[in-house]
This record gives sequence, structure tokens and C-alpha cells, in this order.
Amino acid sequence: MEKVNKKKKNPRSDSFIQLIAGLIIIVLLNVIGTYIFTRFDLTSEKRYTLSSSTRQIIRETDDIIYFKVYLDGDLPSEFKRLSRSTREMLDEFRAYSDNIQYEFINPLASEDAKTRRDVAERLLQQGLVATDIAVRTKEGQKQQSIFPGALVTYKGRTVPLSLLANKLGAAPKDIINNSIQALEYNILSSIRKLSTVSKPKIAFTQGHGELSKLETSDIANALSDYYNVEYVDLNGNLSAFSERIETEDGNYNIINKYKAVIIAKPDSVFNEKDKFIIDQYVMKGGKILWLIDPVFATMDSLQTSNRTVGITNDINLNDLLFKYGVRLNSNLLMDMAALPIPMVTGYMGNQPQFDFFPWPYFPVLTSTSSNPIVKNLNAVRTEFISSIDTVGDPAIKKTVLLTTSKYTRVSLTPVMISLEILGKEPDTRNFTDPPQPVAVLLEGEFQSVYNNRVPREISQSPEIGFTPQSENNRMIVIADGDIIRNQVQFSSGTYTPLPLGYDRHTGQTFGNKELILNAVNYLSDDAGLMAVRSRELKLRVLDVAKARENLLSWQLINILVPVALVILFGIIQFAIRKRRFSK
Repeated sequence: MEKVNKKKKNPRSDSFIQLIAGLIIIVLLNVIGTYIFTRFDLTSEKRYTLSSSTRQIIRETDDIIYFKVYLDGDLPSEFKRLSRSTREMLDEFRAYSDNIQYEFINPLASEDAKTRRDVAERLLQQGLVATDIAVRTKEGQKQQSIFPGALVTYKGRTVPLSLLANKLGAAPKDIINNSIQALEYNILSSIRKLSTVSKPKIAFTQGHGELSKLETSDIANALSDYYNVEYVDLNGNLSAFSERIETEDGNYNIINKYKAVIIAKPDSVFNEKDKFIIDQYVMKGGKILWLIDPVFATMDSLQTSNRTVGITNDINLNDLLFKYGVRLNSNLLMDMAALPIPMVTGYMGNQPQFDFFPWPYFPVLTSTSSNPIVKNLNAVRTEFISSIDTVGDPAIKKTVLLTTSKYTRVSLTPVMISLEILGKEPDTRNFTDPPQPVAVLLEGEFQSVYNNRVPREISQSPEIGFTPQSENNRMIVIADGDIIRNQVQFSSGTYTPLPLGYDRHTGQTFGNKELILNAVNYLSDDAGLMAVRSRELKLRVLDVAKARENLLSWQLINILVPVALVILFGIIQFAIRKRRFSK
């Protein structure tokens, strides 16, 4: 009988072969990865996936974009989370372009108090905003200023980038979550400001009592990061918004000069020729941001006599706006969610003593809409606002962007306005009207108000190029002209504009500037940038109450379960090895 000798396997050589094979696979994957770039995002809301417009913009950068992020050091846990998320987002940007570089800096790292003050002053001068936080020390708690922002530099230019999306009345965890949600948009916006070479043009209208250049200087300066901003007086000039280009066959192409036009708080009547110019600008694809006061009322007369009357401000635009899909109502809205104003409550010696009272004619608007123009927007301050009704063509899509609160009172004009109401406690029974729309987005194919109304020599003139209907277009109507007006400060013999949204009496900064910037960006077809802003990341926070209630159970689970798993894994591994080597 012949014996068959079976060769016994050598476990050591098998392990060596497996090691070599694994190393070869890893090397091959790395080689393939240098030619094929992809990333996998397993989060439900695609938290780590940049939008296509973001990837396109950063891939087109041709020089280093350097971020100095001043969010490092001994920070509270929520700000550490914002710092970590900022680092992760910049890493995502850097994955698509080697031109993205950054460093994190602790502006309070120096032990010398003077050095810290100098650094803080320099950062404030460069546009970063300080935030006061409570920090625990050995001596207890103390207030400390931090700078949750960055300075972004590209080709010798530097712009400030705020990383904290403040929202009045929001809880700290919600503010941080909103800030994290807005990271991609804010970072991309700063890159776009620096890298845009050819800026489109936008215009503010003049000639009808609109806000002055001083009163719109802050928003004009902010818009100039994205657009070339001009001021245009219509004055019946058909070429105010457009230019004629003669073709070879003797006809004309009428082309709009401006991507968007802002009509900011006019107070005098528009004649038919100026209305025709505006109408044809819209019909040829022009976008308009209307900021109209349907009711005339000011604080000037109140300061002298404590009383004034709000009267209808008819500037001959009603038929135009009605045709486009809205009606501005001749009323004033009062709201219990209102801006406080200072009032003299007494005198100490010769010095008046002031106190603040909510002034119901200055509603503070908080958006609940998911539209990217107003999503996660800070509260917006207003002055003497009116309501808007949506009317007309159902084919025009009408989106309400801002409303008053559920504690609203509608007063029809003429309305007596008196400061005497500040001396009484507001009664909710007087504020029972439903929330009133005050800002509306209109989208669709608009009909010209002059269709079938102008003579043939105008409608068929090639030099005028009358257009009866627009292609798909958009506009925004807001029933408050002051929403875009920056306050002005008189000092040392000169008038200085304050930042739009900043209230010099309360020291609070509202979301007016962001609202106007978002509105103009949206109207100007910057869909990619606005799509990034509409992203939503879910906040998954620990339920503190449940955690405290089951504290011992979770502590035991966290301590014992990992140990048990290690022991179980060791037993299984021992059994497998014993079985393999016993053969």
C-alpha cells in the first residue's frame, strides 16, 4: 500500500503572502486614485459634498486663496464645533483645488494685554466683528471678546469673512448650527468677491425723490463687491436702461444695460414715459427690486409735535405693479414685535433721561420661509410698513418672503400716529389681525401694462423695440423704502453713513444688508450661489434631560460594553487560531 504524503501548510508563509498581497492592493489603489478622483459622502444630508457651482468656481482659481481664521484657542464647546466645522469645510475646498490654503490663529494668544488690544483693534479695522463670550477661569467667569471670522486674501486683495450667523432671539446652539449651514455659502461668497474679473452692472434710480447716495452708500459699497453700481436718472430718456445696436439689415437690437435695477423709496409721481421705460426694461428681461412706501409717514413731525398723520403716497405705480401681480395697500401695520425707540422719561439736572419703548410702527420681521433669499436671515428692522396683496395672473408665481408677526394690527389711512401710545402697556386684544405679507417675490412671464395702449408708431418702431410680454423673469416688491436706508451719523462737521441694519439707538445689527444682498444676487440669476445658501444641515444634539436622567446607565454602558467587546473578540480570535493550528 502506497503512502500519500500531504504537504503541511506553513502558516507563517501564508501570512507573509497575505501581507504582500495587501500591500500591492493598497499601492495599486493609490496609483489609481492619482488618476481618478472621487469622494464618498455617507451622511444623509450630504454634509461633506460641495455643490457643483462651488467646485466649478474653486477649480477656476489661478492663484493662492489664503484664509486666516481667527477661531482658535481656549473656546467654549459650541465655538470649538464651529472651528472644527470650518476646518473640515476648508479641507473640502482644498480637496478640489491646491490653491486653497489656510491657517488657524488665536488672536488672544499673547500674554501681554497691550498686544492683545492691538491685535483686536487691527482685526476690527479690517472688518471682523467681535463677539463677547463667557469664559470660565480659576477665579470664576469673565467676559472675553473673540473674532469668529477670517481674513481672505487673493492676488493682494483682502476681504473679511464672518463665520457667525447671528440671529436675534435664537438659542446659541441654533446660531452655531445656522453658522455651520452657511459655511459653504460664506466661504464661496468671499472667493467670488475676490476672483470676479468682469462685474455685471446694476443701477439705483434717481429723479423721483428716491433715497440719496449717502442714505444708500453702505449697501452700494457692499454690492460693489459683486457688481458695478451706478445711479441713473430716468428723466424720460429711453436709453436710460438700455442701448440700441443697429444690425446689418437696418433694424435694431435693444439690450438692457443693467442686470438689475433698485427703486428705493421714491416719493414723487412717475410720469407715463418713465413708467414705459421701466415696463420695457422688465419686458426685455430686466430685474427690479421695488422698495416702495404706500403710505407717507415720518418721525420728523413726531419729534416736534408728538403727532403726525399717515397719508396715502400715490406715486402712479399702482397699475404697473398690479399688472405684474401685487397690490400695495394704503395702510400702516402695527406689530408687538417692534423696534425699541428712545423716549425722554425725565431730567436729572439739565440732562434728559432716556428709556426705550417698543414702537409698534417699526415692526421687526423674522422670516420663517425656506426661500434662500430669507432662509436663516437675521431679523429685519422696518419703519412705517404696509401690507401687500397678491393679485392678477395666476401664471405668475408669487412667494411671500416676509410677514409681520401673529400680533399685528392693520390701520387704514389716513391714520393718526401719536407717541402717546408708548405710555400705555400694549394690549394683545388690539393686535388680532393675521400676519401681513410685506415682501413678495414674483416669477414668471410678465405682461406689459402698455400692451394695446400705445399707438402703432411706438409699438412698431424698430428704434423702440416694444415688447408686449417678457420671457421668464423675476422681481421683488417690498412695501417699505426704509428697509434699504442706512442711518447717518453727524460728527466733526461731516455726515457719515452707518452700516445698513445697524440701529444707533439700541446698538443692535439687523439683517437688512443680507436681505438686500441676497435679493439682488437672486434677481441677477446667481442661482448657483443662492442654491448653496439654501442647503440645510440637521443639528443632532444630545438630549440633556434624558442624559441626566439615565446618567448611571450610560456611564456603565460606555465603560463595560467596550471592555466586553474586547474580551469577546479575544475569545473568538483564540478559538479560531486554536482550531487552525490543531489540524
